[in-house]
Amino acid sequence: MLEQRIGFLGAGQMAEALIRGWLQAGVSTPDKIIASDVMAARRELLGREWGIATTAENREVARQGDLLILAVKPHLVVPVLEEIREDVRPDHLVVSIAAGVPLRVIEAHLPAATRAIRVMPNTPCLVGAAAAGFARGSHATDEDEQTVQILLDAVGRGLALEERLLDAVTGLSGSGPAFVYVIIEALADGGVRMGLPRSAAQLLAAQTVLGAARMVLETGQHPAQLKDAVASPGGTTIAGLQALERGGLRAALMDAVQAATLRSQELGALGQ
Repeated sequence: MLEQRIGFLGAGQMAEALIRGWLQAGVSTPDKIIASDVMAARRELLGREWGIATTAENREVARQGDLLILAVKPHLVVPVLEEIREDVRPDHLVVSIAAGVPLRVIEAHLPAATRAIRVMPNTPCLVGAAAAGFARGSHATDEDEQTVQILLDAVGRGLALEERLLDAVTGLSGSGPAFVYVIIEALADGGVRMGLPRSAAQLLAAQTVLGAARMVLETGQHPAQLKDAVASPGGTTIAGLQALERGGLRAALMDAVQAATLRSQELGALGQ
């Protein structure tokens, strides 16, 4: 369990996902978390659901927290950093989950030598299955990196990367769950079309995606190898794969990741 008091600057959906994930994983406790938000309804919900302290004042979070999670929209990053600048201490670690905003912008609006790390998490941290990339700022230490690694691994998997790759992480694993939900929905619809009850089709589709993902992660084999192992000559699977190729599934998914990555870069520019 971390000893640091965690302060969330912004209490939106991703902040709530991390709060829930970290509490359920036991890496923190409600008395060590405080969150700020301009919306009273969000503050009331988080306080009621998770028993954490909440406030309307960002500066209060900076004063009370040791590990500050910057969880506001990209265009609000600079105003919030300017607001809390006088309250940021040398012992603070600032972790940004704001999509697209580069570390150089974050560091430029904080006191000199402030330790910062940029993270791109995703919502499956709610169920302990997050896929997140992160990059160290110029003053962050090995200990800081270890702290963030612990936090991310508590709710899934964290991967240290060069910062230039984080927009691609946003496009792939940040937006990726939504792409997979569409795939699950489409698979279930196919099952319903072929006569399965909706509830059975959805369960089978979701479990199939989960099982396939675990096969990739746990065997270490290339997805193409695992695909070929299922596709016997003249069988049902190869017929289905041909239909996917005709429909352009591969290109559509690649285009989706590209579009989300480019949008992340655009949002980052708004935050500068």
